[in-house]
Amino acid sequence: MYHPDLIRHPDGCPALVLNADFTPLSYYPLSVWPWQTAIKAVFLDRVNIVSHYEREIRSPSARIKLPSVIALKQYVKPSQFPAFTRFNLFLRDKFGCQYCGSGSDLTFDHVIPRAYGGRTTWENVVTACAPCNLKKGGRTPREAHMPLYEQPIRPTSWHLQENGRRFPPGYLHETWHDWLYWDVELEA
Repeated sequence: MYHPDLIRHPDGCPALVLNADFTPLSYYPLSVWPWQTAIKAVFLDRVNIVSHYEREIRSPSARIKLPSVIALKQYVKPSQFPAFTRFNLFLRDKFGCQYCGSGSDLTFDHVIPRAYGGRTTWENVVTACAPCNLKKGGRTPREAHMPLYEQPIRPTSWHLQENGRRFPPGYLHETWHDWLYWDVELEA
């Protein structure tokens, strides 16, 4: 019997990682492990296999189907506040310039310029497209007559997870759908 998983290279078989309560550890970036890490965790008895690919790996003495969904045996408490990274900043601002709304050629901008004592913090940095960043220059939004769409805030992990659901990853194995969209409103 033919199945697409059977011709898939093992490197194309990541495992979706669920917490011990069967919720994803992270929605965006999606919490996935490479197949080698997932198999190691299985043999170390740190995870339960929830679902698997049809693709097998073999050793001289064993064969095992690659896990597609695994659940940690011990609950990991999520961090309340995410790290301040470029990716998390773009995610907070929904991958759009906070001056014009463009989603291309993105960079970041200090609302209060560093020359004025502005710091590189959640509350002072926003996503900006390169043309708006250049136009604003070393001025404040008020001086440049460029109002912000939203004032910058320090997001919670929950806030970023909610924003991340709007940007589904490029790869979703069919066995992942039940675990990623368990809280989505059902259609009538």
